[in-house]
Amino acid sequence: MDRKVIELDEGWANMHKGITKLRRILEELPEPPFNGEDYIMLYTTIYDMCTQKPPHDYSQQLYDKYREAIEEYISIMVLPPLREKHDEFMLRELVKRWANHKVMVRWLSRFFFYLDRYFIARRSFPPLNDVGLTCFRDLVYQEVNARVRDAVIVLIDKEREGEQIDRALLKNVIDIFVEIGMGQMDQYEADFEAVMLEDTGSYYNRKASNWILEDSCPDYMLKAEECLKRERDRVSHYLHSSSEQKLVEKVQHQLLVAYATQLLEKEHSGCRALLRDDKVEDLSRMYRLYHKIHKGLEPVANVFKQHITSEGTILIQQAEDACTNQANGAGSHEQVLIRKIIELHDKYMAYVKDCFQNHTLFHKALKEAFEVFCNKTVAGITSAELLAAFCDNILKKGGSEKLSDEAIEETLEKVVKLLAYISDKDLFAEFYRKKLARRLLFDRSASEEHERCILTKLKQQCGGQFTSKMEGMVTDLTLARDNQNHFEEYLRNNTHVTPGIDLTVTVLTTGFWPSYKSFDLILPAEMVKCVEVFKDFYALKTKHRKLTWIYSLGSCNISGKFDAKTIELVVSTNQAAALLLFNTADRLSYSDIMAQLNVSHDDLVRLLHSLSCAKYKILNKEPNTKTISQSDVFEFNSKFTDRMRRIKIPLPPVDERKKVMEDVDQDRRYAIDAAIVRIMKSRKVLGHQQLVMECVEQLSRMFKVLETEAKYHDLRGPYHACPPVVFFVSSLSYGVGVNLNGWMVGHFLGRSSMIAAVLFTLGVDQRLVPASAYSLLVCLLVWIKDHKGTGRRNESLFAVSVLTRHQIGGSLTDSLVWSSLNIGASFPEWRNVLEGDALAVSFLGYSKIELLCCSMRRG
Repeated sequence: MDRKVIELDEGWANMHKGITKLRRILEELPEPPFNGEDYIMLYTTIYDMCTQKPPHDYSQQLYDKYREAIEEYISIMVLPPLREKHDEFMLRELVKRWANHKVMVRWLSRFFFYLDRYFIARRSFPPLNDVGLTCFRDLVYQEVNARVRDAVIVLIDKEREGEQIDRALLKNVIDIFVEIGMGQMDQYEADFEAVMLEDTGSYYNRKASNWILEDSCPDYMLKAEECLKRERDRVSHYLHSSSEQKLVEKVQHQLLVAYATQLLEKEHSGCRALLRDDKVEDLSRMYRLYHKIHKGLEPVANVFKQHITSEGTILIQQAEDACTNQANGAGSHEQVLIRKIIELHDKYMAYVKDCFQNHTLFHKALKEAFEVFCNKTVAGITSAELLAAFCDNILKKGGSEKLSDEAIEETLEKVVKLLAYISDKDLFAEFYRKKLARRLLFDRSASEEHERCILTKLKQQCGGQFTSKMEGMVTDLTLARDNQNHFEEYLRNNTHVTPGIDLTVTVLTTGFWPSYKSFDLILPAEMVKCVEVFKDFYALKTKHRKLTWIYSLGSCNISGKFDAKTIELVVSTNQAAALLLFNTADRLSYSDIMAQLNVSHDDLVRLLHSLSCAKYKILNKEPNTKTISQSDVFEFNSKFTDRMRRIKIPLPPVDERKKVMEDVDQDRRYAIDAAIVRIMKSRKVLGHQQLVMECVEQLSRMFKVLETEAKYHDLRGPYHACPPVVFFVSSLSYGVGVNLNGWMVGHFLGRSSMIAAVLFTLGVDQRLVPASAYSLLVCLLVWIKDHKGTGRRNESLFAVSVLTRHQIGGSLTDSLVWSSLNIGASFPEWRNVLEGDALAVSFLGYSKIELLCCSMRRG
C-alpha cells in the first residue's frame, strides 16, 4: 500500500506548530511541555517529507525553512529586548537569550535529526547546530558585541577599583565570545581580548604614574604584586585561560618595566637602599616580580653589582687609610681586610641564594663585583699576597686567628672561593708556596691535616698543576722524617760512626720547593764532621742524587757561657758558625769573619746585625753604632744576660716581595712562550691578532695577560709553526728552553738553537727518561733527513751525538718549565767531550730508533 504524500505546506504547518510551542516554552509562557508523542509526531513528519519520492522530496526546502525559523525567532524574540536594554541589564538579557537560543537549536536539531543525518551529510552542508549558531552570530553578535565588550570592561574596571560585581555574569558573557567562534578563538581575541588588554594597559599606566610619585619602592612593589595576583585571580574566575599570559605581561610592562629605572633608583627606598638596609623580604619580592620578565632582572643585577663593588671598594680604601696612618705598613690590617671581605661575600652570597634563588645573573654580578675590588692593591700589596698571608696566619702556630678545626676548615673553604675572583692566581701560588715552605721547614704548621685540606680545595678550584709542587712539599716533609729515622737507625747500628753533635737533616726535592740562595759556607770543625757522616749515610741510599746544603734554612741550639749564667741560644746555622769563631779568638774584624765564613757582604751584614745591634747583643761592636760597616771589630759579650734561659735570636727580615714578583713575571713570560708554541703547533698558520687573543684566553685562568706582554716577542704574522721538536725539563725545575725572541716565519729557532736546547737539557744534573730521549731523537733525525747537505744537518748530527752519549734514566715532571736561553753558536767545551765518540744511532725506516750507547756517561 502506497504511503500518503505530505505536501510541503501541510507538513511545514505541523512543524510550525511545534516550533511555536517551543518558543512559548522558552519565553516562559503557559504551555505544556513536550511529551514523547509530540516529539515522535514532529520527527516522523520530517522523516516522511525527506523520504518521499521526487518531486515530493522536500529535504532542501526543509533545510531552508530551518534557517528561516531561527532567523524569525531572533528577529522577533531576541533583538528587540537587547536593543532596549543597556549596560549590566543588557548583559543579563544577552546571557538569557543566548541560553534560550542554544536550547532552541538543540530541540530543533532533534526534530530535524533525519535531515541532519542523511541529507546534510550527503550534500556537505553546514550542520543544523552550526546553522543555528551562525544565525545568532550574524544577526545578534555582530550588532551588540561592541556594546557588550564595553559593558564588560566597565565592570572589570569597577572591580579593579574595589567594587563588587557579578563575576558569574561576566563569565557567562565572555563564554559567548568564546563559543561564538565555534572552536576558534578569533572572535574572542579580536572583539574582546585586544580591547580589554589595551584598557588594562591604560588603567595601570594611570595607576603607576601616581604610585611611583607617592609610594616608596617596597610599597610600590606590594601594590604591583597584589595587582598581578588579582589579575591572575580574574582570569581564573571569568576570563579565558589563554588571556592570562598576555594580561600578566601587560600589567608587568606598565607597573614594572615602564618605571623600572625610577623604581630601582629611588633615593631612600630603591634597590640600593634595600641592599644597604638588609631588606630581605623586599628583595625577594623584587626578584619574584622581575624574574619572569624578559631581561627584567638585568637592571636589578646591575644595581646589585654596583652596590657590592661600592662596599668592597670602601673596605679597600679603609684598609689603605689604616696602613697609611700606621707606621709599620699593613700590619694586622691585612687580616682584618680579608676577614671583612669574607664576611661581605658570605652576606651577599646569602642574598643570591635566598633572595635571588641562585639565579645565574646574580652569581655573575657577584663574581664581577668581587673581581673589581679583589684585584686592587693595599699600600702596594696585592690581594694575592694578602690572601696568602691570611692563610698563613690561620695555618701557622701562634697565629692571631684562634679558631676551632671546623671553623678553620670553613674559613679555608671561603678563602679558596675568594681566590676564584683574583686574576693573579700564579702570584698567590708563589706567595703561598713561600709561606708554606717556612711553616713546614721551621715546624710552624699547626696541623698537617689542615695543610692538606686547603691543598685539596685549591686543587679542585685551580687544577692539579696549580698545587702539584705544594703537595710535593708536604709529601717531601713526610719522606724527610722517614729519612731522618733511617739516619738515626744507621747511627745506632754503627756505633763507630759518631757525628759528635745531634744532627737532624731534612732532605727535600729541589723542584718542589722555592729557590733559596746557596753558598759554600765554611763550617766550623764541629759541624763538618756531622755533615760528612750524613753524606756517607746518604751515599749508601743513592748514588745518583746530589745534596745541596742550604745552611740559611738550618737552625742550631748552642750553649752560651756568659759570666752571669749559661743561656741556650737558638740561632741559624750561619749565626752559629759566626759565634763559634769566637771560641778560638777574643776579637775579630769584619774582614776576618768574612774570610773565615766565606759569606757575601749582604749576608754578613744581616748576620752580624742580629748578633750585635738587635735586642740580644751577644757580640760587642766597635764602634758602638746601629749599623754594620767593614771597619767594625767584634768581640764576645761575656756580660750578656737575660731573664730567660733559652732565647731565640732571629735574623733581620728580608723583603722577598720584589724577588717573588720578578720570579712570577719571568714565569709568565715562559708561560706565554709555551702558550704560543701550543697554539702554533695546533693551528699551523695564524694571524697576529688571533694569536694574541688565543694566548690571552689560554692563560686567563692563571693570570691576566696584557696584550703588551703577549706581544713582547715582537713577532710579525701570519705565523707558521716551526718543525717538530720536543723540549724537556728536569725534576729539579731547571729550565730547558729555547729563546723565542727573533722567531721568524719559515725558520726554526735560530742557528745553533737546536744544539743549545739539547746541550742545556743534558747540562743539568739530571737524566732524561728513555721515552723522552727517543722522542727528541725522532724529531732531530727527521730534521736531518729534511735538510740533507745543509749546515742545519750538521747541527742536528752534533746534537744527536751529544744525546746518544748521555746516560738515559731518571724522571721528569709532567709540566714544561721554560727558561730564556741565549747560547752562542760555538761550544768549545763540548767539543772536547765529544772527541773520539762515534754516532751510535741506527735507522730503521725512520720509524724506529735504537739507542746503542745509552749507558755511556758524559765526560
